[in-house]
Amino acid sequence: MKIAVIGTGYVGLVSGICYAELGHAVVCVDKDPYKIATLQSGGIPIYEPGLEELSRKGVAAGKLRYTHDLAEAVRGTDLVIIAVGTPPLPSGQADLSYIDAAAAEIADALTGYAIVAVKSTVPVGTNERVRDLIRARTDVPFDSVSLPEFLREGSAVRDTLEPDRVVIGADSPAAAERIAELHRPLTKQVMLTDIRSAEMLKYASNAFLATKISFINEIANICEKVGADVAEVAAGMGLDRRIGTAFLNAGIGYGGSCFPKDTRALIQIAGHVEYEFKLLRSVVEVNQDQRMRIVRKLEAIFGGELRGKTVAVWGLSFKPNTDDVRESPALEIIRHLVDSGVVVRAYDPIATPSFRGLFGDGGVVWCDGALEAARGADALCLLTEWEEFARTDLHGLQETMRQPILIDGRNVFKEEDLAGTAFVYYSIGRPSLNQGVREEMPILQY
Repeated sequence: MKIAVIGTGYVGLVSGICYAELGHAVVCVDKDPYKIATLQSGGIPIYEPGLEELSRKGVAAGKLRYTHDLAEAVRGTDLVIIAVGTPPLPSGQADLSYIDAAAAEIADALTGYAIVAVKSTVPVGTNERVRDLIRARTDVPFDSVSLPEFLREGSAVRDTLEPDRVVIGADSPAAAERIAELHRPLTKQVMLTDIRSAEMLKYASNAFLATKISFINEIANICEKVGADVAEVAAGMGLDRRIGTAFLNAGIGYGGSCFPKDTRALIQIAGHVEYEFKLLRSVVEVNQDQRMRIVRKLEAIFGGELRGKTVAVWGLSFKPNTDDVRESPALEIIRHLVDSGVVVRAYDPIATPSFRGLFGDGGVVWCDGALEAARGADALCLLTEWEEFARTDLHGLQETMRQPILIDGRNVFKEEDLAGTAFVYYSIGRPSLNQGVREEMPILQY
């Protein structure tokens, strides 16, 4: 099959490269000259494990190429995939301007029948909007398909080549079957449905996963007050097949390009049909507050005065194995610390350049290693669970810091890791380990 993928963000780039890996002829299109130049030279503009190797393989095999010329890419193609961004507007509603622009250019470039699939996460009714925009500009026959994605940053290649399911929303049975055949080598779980249900399914999935995260974080906060261990609670909950273990890791909340944007967008979608999504509003509120527990613990430890303190931060990306810092909890936490007069020493194995580009340099010392960031610090906040941090020798770390205070926002360390150290330690929802910063108890040394 000849495939044109419009947009080389996480979704478009990973999808295009993986389709080429399956043996299809793929052209990836983007308006950003830097991205295209990087891709054409063999690089990858994002960090995603395994993606650069697959890209080079696809190009070398003649199955994959990159261009900024959308019209040339679309002409004579069988499938056009729209994978452009849908960033949130100030209201939380999805900005569809990139979708509209792509639809118009596709319409002008079509020379024969093609299937136009929207892979971007879009509000219900957007595929019909795209269909109408294209129909208004061309008489060339085509079919519209909703093809929502469910990949996770950091494991996007595996999620694309070994998906839990593929969802196809279409009005045309023939178009639906053709897209199903494209994906059947990947999974037996191919679901055919109507377009609006496919669009809604994507939002509903992300909203449910975000709800699980906020729920377990609320349970963690209660565990701290009653003396229960959220790790044990979550493990027991996960043994119930109706619940499962996924997304039950307590921490400082979700971030990234999907959950924050999609939860707010779904609230707006509900509002447009005069329905108040109270549960999801609470999920968003809980997530926003959860990340600030880190700051409140620091304030409690230092008697409410942070000015003049030096705080090390480990982890800037919203999750490990990605350089994506969009909606990362670290953004708000570091901004609050800097505004409070704290000198922040920050390190991330991959995401520092992306974070600096978004945050700026004011008040932050950017470090090249974890121990360098911790040197002379009054406290250390672990915000992203990179494997590098989990392997840290805490005895050596203690000697590096001015004061042995460790705020573990991702519950990386275990009791045996802390044994024999003098750390004042705080994790999320594990009061038996939270030595020195219990809200109702006096400070104790571990």
